[in-house]
Amino acid sequence: MKPKERMAIPRQKAPELPVEVRIKNFDEVTGGFDEKTAVTEAERCLQCKKPGCVQGCPLSNNIPEFIRLLREGEVEKAYWTVRETSPMPAICSRVCPHEMQCEGGCIRGKKGDPVAIGMLERYLVDWMVANNKNLMTPCAMPKNRKVAIVGSGPAGMAAAYYLAHDGYSCTIFDSLPVLGGMLTVGIPPYRLPRDIIKAEFDALKSCGVEIIPGVTIGEDKSLQDLKDEGFEAVLLGVGAHVSRKLGIPGEDLEGVLHGVDYLRKVNLGEKLDIGKRVVVVGGGNVAIDVARTALRMGSTDVFILYRRTKKEMPAAQAEIHHLEEEGVNIEFLAAPVEIHGENGKLTKIECIRMELGECDMSGRCRPVPIEGSNFMIEADAIIPAISQSVGHTAEQGMEIELEKWGTYKVNPDTLQTSVPWIFAAGDDVLGPQTVAKAAFQAKQAAKSIAAYLEGNL
Repeated sequence: MKPKERMAIPRQKAPELPVEVRIKNFDEVTGGFDEKTAVTEAERCLQCKKPGCVQGCPLSNNIPEFIRLLREGEVEKAYWTVRETSPMPAICSRVCPHEMQCEGGCIRGKKGDPVAIGMLERYLVDWMVANNKNLMTPCAMPKNRKVAIVGSGPAGMAAAYYLAHDGYSCTIFDSLPVLGGMLTVGIPPYRLPRDIIKAEFDALKSCGVEIIPGVTIGEDKSLQDLKDEGFEAVLLGVGAHVSRKLGIPGEDLEGVLHGVDYLRKVNLGEKLDIGKRVVVVGGGNVAIDVARTALRMGSTDVFILYRRTKKEMPAAQAEIHHLEEEGVNIEFLAAPVEIHGENGKLTKIECIRMELGECDMSGRCRPVPIEGSNFMIEADAIIPAISQSVGHTAEQGMEIELEKWGTYKVNPDTLQTSVPWIFAAGDDVLGPQTVAKAAFQAKQAAKSIAAYLEGNL
């Protein structure tokens, strides 16, 4: 097919649950491509000599090659091409912000819609599952060297994947009663079905990885306890599970929840009734997830306060689109300044209008309050979802250096902390980031741990 013919093919659309159906349950909203749709979309790829998609992918997946193989009918080879660099394609294909990463570098996006790289990657995984194919390469022979991994989120999963495939005996400890970290308690099932996460852990277990939920390192046992039990190295992949506060009066009133706390409670099965009128503060994926979850939990009047404009929202465009489809309104250029209440429970939120002021080098403009523009919103609940930080239970009793913003201070090349046998990767080093970035850093950490255990670090 000639380049002009490829350029004429429109971006293919995935099937989606109707709005009136999906807001009543947590079923996956976006379906996968069928074979014809996947091949048609793959035909749109121009096979660039300098593929920006690869540069945009934190894992450096060989995207042009897997797309070429897919459209030539070599689906299994295409899958293994992705697996060469990605430890969790089923997850990344669903939750990565592709338009900000691989698809953001696609040259077709300069004059139209980029190739739907995420959906094509998902097709490969779905095809392998449908055809009962093995999703993981064979495991290495065990070396009888023990590594402890604290946290079962993307960083912990990826590190265990690489270390187990090198023959190291890995044990993952997680304080939660479920596995997956933020993948499970932070991302709703309508975006990431739980059977997808379970399949990844089943594959790790088949490689000999032991997984122990419900154990909080730093409380139930210390890092030193792990060393005394024979673990020669430890990876901290605890993520960023602590909600950042708004820092305004009234935040301690009943009816104020925080984003990741709310999602954690719902995703762990707690039946929360927070009322009909819910205000969510923030413009990222967590804020979007909170608002859409509140709808599904029975709140009928849900809207978002965001202090900038739609253009500046860091959330994935697909998630914003789904949010608006589902009837959630966004109040742009507005921010809360005080939460008012009666008898200890919030009744309304005082907000102020904003305008965009000076822009920084990235083009992101600073919101500036407009004096005298205060207004009130009546509400049953307010859920700030403005960012997360790292909790520091794990290193209790161990002097590990921290950066000024609370993440672990590591050697940028080896990801070794100030304690030589302790490494860190993922959000507890990067701050809140994407699954792919956490997985890539965990891959680096796994290599360093292997080098440390072999006396080469």
